Amino acid sequence: MAGLGIAAVAAAAIGISASGAATSDSARTAPADAPKALLADGDDRLPSGAAADWVTYADHVVVVSVTGEKALQPTRTELDRGEGLIGRKVALTVDKVLWSRKDAARPAPRAWEYNAAGWAFSEGKPEQRTPVALHDRPRMEKGHQYVIALAWDGPRCSPGEAVEAGRWMGLGEGSELPFDGGVIGQGENEGAPQPLAKARTDAAKAGAVGDLEDQLAGSGAGELVAKLKAATPATKQLPLAAPCS
Repeated sequence: MAGLGIAAVAAAAIGISASGAATSDSARTAPADAPKALLADGDDRLPSGAAADWVTYADHVVVVSVTGEKALQPTRTELDRGEGLIGRKVALTVDKVLWSRKDAARPAPRAWEYNAAGWAFSEGKPEQRTPVALHDRPRMEKGHQYVIALAWDGPRCSPGEAVEAGRWMGLGEGSELPFDGGVIGQGENEGAPQPLAKARTDAAKAGAVGDLEDQLAGSGAGELVAKLKAATPATKQLPLAAPCS
């Protein structure tokens, strides 16, 4: 995609603005011969690859289903330039709460909207869009289930600007796991179906340095909960946001 840097795609895919206006869900996708997803890299918000990370930084670990999605309007600058990103918000319903910290910031939500990777467009054709996904991370697509370690990110305050409302967020790459059929590693990943055999192959390649998903590939919720109960939280925790006065 000429002129559209992968770093820009990655940054926007992680932090898509929640303030954009929704576009029509009937907008056409890219042609059939277009790539299934444009893969980008991004930085983790918090450590997320190990059970100890989850019990240190997450408020809750939940099983969710994606029940809907809506596209966000590209910025006027992107439309004038003829290339850019179309943000996406997905509707998540909590099917089950697997684990909660004793001093969780808030009770686990029953449902919420989640800023997810959306689409990229070029050549002045936003109606022909290519999905964007992050490497080794679910894109969060309708009809699939996931396990998410989520934390409440409180209101953010900047001098001279309106208060940004608090929201539920994942920790990072390792905090969202495919969970179709109640099996960790099975389901959608990087915008494409991931069979359990591939998850197990990836886990075998990772070996002892694999993250939580690799360690539990093919396991169910019970094994994950046992892993979390056995984990020891870090003694020092990072503040997620400065309090608003």
